[in-house]
Amino acid sequence: MSARVIDGRDAARRVRERVAEGCAAFRERHGRPPGLVGIQVGDDPASEIYQRNKAQQAEECGMAVERMKLPGGTSQAEMDALLDRLAADPAVDGMLVQLPVPDPLTEPAIAARIEPTKDVDGFSPVNIGHLVRGEPCLRPCTPSGVMWLLDDAGVDLEGASAVVVGRSLIVGKPQAMMLLERNATVTIAHSRTKDLAAICREADVLVVAVGRPEMVRGDWVKPGATVIDVGMNRLDDRLCGDVHYDEVAQVAGALTP
Repeated sequence: MSARVIDGRDAARRVRERVAEGCAAFRERHGRPPGLVGIQVGDDPASEIYQRNKAQQAEECGMAVERMKLPGGTSQAEMDALLDRLAADPAVDGMLVQLPVPDPLTEPAIAARIEPTKDVDGFSPVNIGHLVRGEPCLRPCTPSGVMWLLDDAGVDLEGASAVVVGRSLIVGKPQAMMLLERNATVTIAHSRTKDLAAICREADVLVVAVGRPEMVRGDWVKPGATVIDVGMNRLDDRLCGDVHYDEVAQVAGALTP
């Protein structure tokens, strides 16, 4: 058998269409487009690409986007002052700080300072707390995208056995909370998990986000399972995920490339 492909590109296109509709409605209601500020510190090439792509897609959806680039060596006090100024600016509806940030800045200090109602990434302790409590909040985008894909693919999460491989604050932990919220029975696995392959084979829904090229093999997957590969890894000749696609496609019921 060959797994049904869950087409993330088509799903992303439809999400952007919905966002554009929301931006148009916002403009009609408030007389201005929603305002987004992206903050980058230093000259990391990957951060530059991420920030540029985010800004481009947000502008195409109808947002007013401002990119702010701060020099490496920016102090925490300077960052705090900027975040406070943006929090008080009524034209700024959302902001995000591109991670990772160079020393002496730290992600926990930034997350604690950012205004929760404008915290696009959903990393502030307030938003994480609301997520754990199952309350409305701004939520991290990658696990939210995974949930959107699962719903769009018609995957029934009620009572399903779900395994999340990875325990990061960006994906793994919030992913587990979102699946638990939908009444899945959730296991979080990670680098210290004993017999990781056996744990993965129990999953009706397997979400992999560890940053290890093609780690999950075909014999790690329960026949008919839904597999969401969050990983993005660069090899010498190509990009690949955390799942060995060709092998898993012969076992899974549905699979993201």
